[in-house]
Amino acid sequence: MSAGGGTRAIIAALLANLGIAVTKLVAWLLTGSSSMLAEAVHSLADSGNQALLLVGGRRALRIATPQHPFGYGRERYIYAFIVSIVLFSVGGLFALYEAYHKWKDPHGIDHHQWVPVAVLLVAIALESFSFRTAIVESNHVRGKASWAQFVRRAKAPELPVVLLEDLGALLGLIFALVGVSMTLVTGDGRWDAAGTAAIGLLLVTIAVILAMETKSLLLGEGASPEDVGRIERAITEGSEVERIIHMRTLHLGPEELLVAAKIAVQPSASAEGLARDIDAVESRIRSALPIARVIYLEPDIYSARRESPSEGADPATASESGGEG
Repeated sequence: MSAGGGTRAIIAALLANLGIAVTKLVAWLLTGSSSMLAEAVHSLADSGNQALLLVGGRRALRIATPQHPFGYGRERYIYAFIVSIVLFSVGGLFALYEAYHKWKDPHGIDHHQWVPVAVLLVAIALESFSFRTAIVESNHVRGKASWAQFVRRAKAPELPVVLLEDLGALLGLIFALVGVSMTLVTGDGRWDAAGTAAIGLLLVTIAVILAMETKSLLLGEGASPEDVGRIERAITEGSEVERIIHMRTLHLGPEELLVAAKIAVQPSASAEGLARDIDAVESRIRSALPIARVIYLEPDIYSARRESPSEGADPATASESGGEG
């Protein structure tokens, strides 16, 4: 994902949510609708979340230090995880709390009855614009993956977060519109409470999905199968390497990948020749996959004996390869 595309989607969502939050708060003050209050808090939480994503993206650009030699790229994952917590607590739990109180003390909308409907329709239009921007930017990097696969596999957290937030916002607005409309028609405030509860359950569900996905990124994910294939071809397409004994990859950030591999080389290779060959292999890897910023290649002599897992072999290939340590 390009940083610019993610930033455009975040800014579009931020501007839309700030405007929507203000109008929803005004509608709540005029009507006392719990759906309006839940949606106003939801929009404020989303606005704060988009600000967090922008801060995380900026802080991730800091250069590496002796204390953090691999840089700060994964800070974007930390801020995305915080977003899921905010969405769960400030958005979802507050809406469920408000729904409970409205259900215990239901009351209709007696004043300015047209206000919440008008506000919700305008909000749906603005949120649709934000959602469309996120879809357009995501399509630039999604490729042939389904939307579910894109959310699960994306290494850059911003677009999946904005996509899920905007989808949740649109569904929440529809729930609120149904709840408010039924309250106006029937005069029963429990419809408003039901709409508020639906919003709360929706936000909690989205927050849990975001937390699970960003937790995986925080723990450290390897390169995608497609990127692993590119790296393997880059290593073995020259005459310098006989085979890959084992390899590990790790995303240090969305656009920064660590590659560590033990490679089998010719037994007769000199130290000078090895250094030259390794430089050539590293150059091919970076050409094939520019995000491979940190590369460690360990030359070894391949033998038919098995390399025990304790010697650092890949458990998936230890039964068929080995290395002289």
